[in-house]
Amino acid sequence: MKKILLIVLGIVVAGGLVAFMVLKQQSGYTKVMTAKIVRQDITTVISGTGQIKPKTYVNLGATAMGRVTHLYVKEGDKVKKGQTVASIENVQQEATVAGQQAAISAAKTDIVSNIAAEKTAEANLEHARADLEQKKLDWERAQGLYKAGIMAKQDYDAKKAAYDTDVASVAQAVAGLNQAKAQTDSARGHMQTQQATLRANLDMLGRTLAIAPFDGIVTNEPIREGETVVEGIQNAEGSTLMTLADMSVITAEVKVDETDIVNIQLGQSAEVTVDALPGKIFKGHVTLVGDQAILRSTGIATSQSTTGTEEAKDFKVVVTLDAPSDELRPGLSTTAKITTAHKGNAVSLPIQALTMHTPEMDAAKSKGGVQAASLSSTPKAVPQQGVYVVERDPKGKLRAKFVPVTTGITGATDIEVVSGLTEGQEIVTGPYKILRALKSGSLVKRDTTKPATPGATS
Repeated sequence: MKKILLIVLGIVVAGGLVAFMVLKQQSGYTKVMTAKIVRQDITTVISGTGQIKPKTYVNLGATAMGRVTHLYVKEGDKVKKGQTVASIENVQQEATVAGQQAAISAAKTDIVSNIAAEKTAEANLEHARADLEQKKLDWERAQGLYKAGIMAKQDYDAKKAAYDTDVASVAQAVAGLNQAKAQTDSARGHMQTQQATLRANLDMLGRTLAIAPFDGIVTNEPIREGETVVEGIQNAEGSTLMTLADMSVITAEVKVDETDIVNIQLGQSAEVTVDALPGKIFKGHVTLVGDQAILRSTGIATSQSTTGTEEAKDFKVVVTLDAPSDELRPGLSTTAKITTAHKGNAVSLPIQALTMHTPEMDAAKSKGGVQAASLSSTPKAVPQQGVYVVERDPKGKLRAKFVPVTTGITGATDIEVVSGLTEGQEIVTGPYKILRALKSGSLVKRDTTKPATPGATS
């Protein structure tokens, strides 16, 4: 029994010595997590949420008042340009058109009659001119005979009177022809007026038919057959027949935070995902960047808001899909991930390794005493952005050395290193509290313990 107790006692003493040596060896060291500087592709992505919208859509409003007699399509149907999609009662308009067409037919008959009268007047004029020519010859012969003393004065006067009568007859025939032509022109003018009225009546009749302005799909149909519609303001109740959307060009209209909008440019590539179509990614590019801030709580542009507010704001960004699918529908919730920058094979470090420190203050704190007190009276040094590099000192101990770093584009978890570090260097990445309090030159020890899994029991 004593042997066993001695053996146990020896083991406990040996364990205690080992523990004492380990604790002594680790005194003054700070446990830190580390990582290596590596090369990798870095992509800066900005996300925005919104909905699918067609680039072109139109609300077909009622252009005539009346009862809806036919709806030739329903919501979800595809339509072709020029297709009649709805009709409104048009008895009055059709009667007006028929009456006007009858009036034009009568006007055409009047024109034919006036043209015939014009022809008659032309014939009368030709007859009068022929008679005048004959009377003129008789009058000229009578003048010669009368001068020769062969013709009596009575006969001479009769020839002269006959000539004068035919001159008047020609003038009367000319006036009759001009009157006939004027009546024909008047009849033509009346017919043009009737035709203009007919065009107006046909337009009113056409307003009772709703025609698709382009190929598309019916996305909304708030009216039913038999209901009465009125001409009114766009989107007012009782004035919209249906909404047509051109789904050949589909966009994702999303909202981007005001802090990210400065990095969004036209033409940047994007990946669009739709909640209703999990697993599918649609490629696209930015085609519009809004210049009006939108209040996040109300969705109203700041230029339209009457009260000043300091709440968060978004900007509208439109991404046009390169290859839209027939599965997409207007209004589907979507997320767009816009690539604003990309660097291939770039030197990078984990974002959490970056910290802000003032090396001069670290040096003063390490020396302490009067020097630290005198430093407090000098102007405050400007903090520098950098990381702590793990290096071995001449004694072979690991120390954390603060190195200023210039950074470039930022990825999801890593950031580009422009200057200050090289590939393969080991840096301190955490924990956060230790990293914030760490001083340049501090002894460190790699923490090789695995992070605790959330929810795991001890």
